[in-house]
Amino acid sequence: MNSQFGLAHVWSQGDIVTKSVAVLLLLMSLASWMVIIIKTLDLIKYKKVAKTSEDFWHSEDFAAGLTKLGPDATNPFRQLAIEGREATAHHRNTKAHLHDALDVSDWVTRSLRNTMDEFTSRLQSGLAILASVGSTAPFVGLFGTVWGIYHALLAIGAAGQATIDKVAGPIGEALIMTALGLAVAIPAVLGYNALVRGNKGVLQKLNSFAHDLHAYFVTGARVSSNGPANVVPMKKSS
Repeated sequence: MNSQFGLAHVWSQGDIVTKSVAVLLLLMSLASWMVIIIKTLDLIKYKKVAKTSEDFWHSEDFAAGLTKLGPDATNPFRQLAIEGREATAHHRNTKAHLHDALDVSDWVTRSLRNTMDEFTSRLQSGLAILASVGSTAPFVGLFGTVWGIYHALLAIGAAGQATIDKVAGPIGEALIMTALGLAVAIPAVLGYNALVRGNKGVLQKLNSFAHDLHAYFVTGARVSSNGPANVVPMKKSS
């Protein structure tokens, strides 16, 4: 490609506004790709631990179930199980506070819900960056294009020549900014949509696990979707 029509030429010929727009698009692209990569790795990890959550219910007792969930303290399924156990023990062993006037079902529900809300917030962190980049990058690139075309027309007018060979180069270089804006926005939008779908699947599994935990700690039985409650042969942790 002729060096007069490449990105390097655009950079060398651009003013401070054009260079600032290019740098801004670069930073937006780096931020979105960092979020996509980090959140994708987290999502893969959470999907793996979600597959092991069913093994929890095939354990001899609660401690064995926790062992099957693994030692990772960031495992949301493990966090839910521990929080449910502690909430049940707290409600059973003390009646000194106003919140202990709640029955055990409401108290366990509240504790599990708080844990799920914290995990949901952590799971969705960073998605706002992708949404912002996906919605604003095309307009940032368009601003760079309009600014470049404006200065290209001023230069052509000052030279007094408006032939196609004098117009095509500067205008084409200015349009590169629009292409860069789209190149930044499209991965951000696709990444956002993919992560939202993945997060929804993990949260559905986590919500189902929390529902079963609630039934287990309150009644000693795990709720089955295929009929009456399926009593799990697990001993409650004291």
